[in-house]
Amino acid sequence: MARPVWTPTDAQRRQAETMAAYGIPEADIARVLGVSKPTLRKHCGTELDTGATRANSKVADFLFYGICGGTGKPAFKDERARVTAAIFWMKTRGGWSETSTHKHTGGLGLVGAAQPTGAERRLADLAAAGRSRLW
Repeated sequence: MARPVWTPTDAQRRQAETMAAYGIPEADIARVLGVSKPTLRKHCGTELDTGATRANSKVADFLFYGICGGTGKPAFKDERARVTAAIFWMKTRGGWSETSTHKHTGGLGLVGAAQPTGAERRLADLAAAGRSRLW
C-alpha cells in the first residue's frame, strides 16, 4: 500500500522556511516535519530556497536602518552600537577585513625590519664566523 501524499500546512511551510533561515540542514528539517528529504524538497522547495535570503534581508534591514535611520525607523541611539554595526556591515558586505601582512625583507632573517647598516652587517658576519674580537 502506498504512503499517503503529504500536503504541508501553512504552519509547516513557515516552519520549514524558518528552520532553513536558521541554517538547519534539510535532512533535519525533514526529520522534524516527519517526511523524507525528497518529499520536503518537492513540497517546500521554495521555502527552503528563500528562507536564508529572507532572514538575511531582515537582518540587513535592521542593521542598515539601525546605522542610518530612515523610512520611519530610528537609528540606534547608542553611538558605539551604530559604529559596531557599521563595521560589521562593512566587513561582511563591503569587503573590509582585519588581516595583517608580514613582509620578509631577507638578510639576517629579520621579518619586517629595516635592512641592517654596514656596521650591523659586519658585526653579524663576525659573530657568524665565531670571532671574539671585532678588529
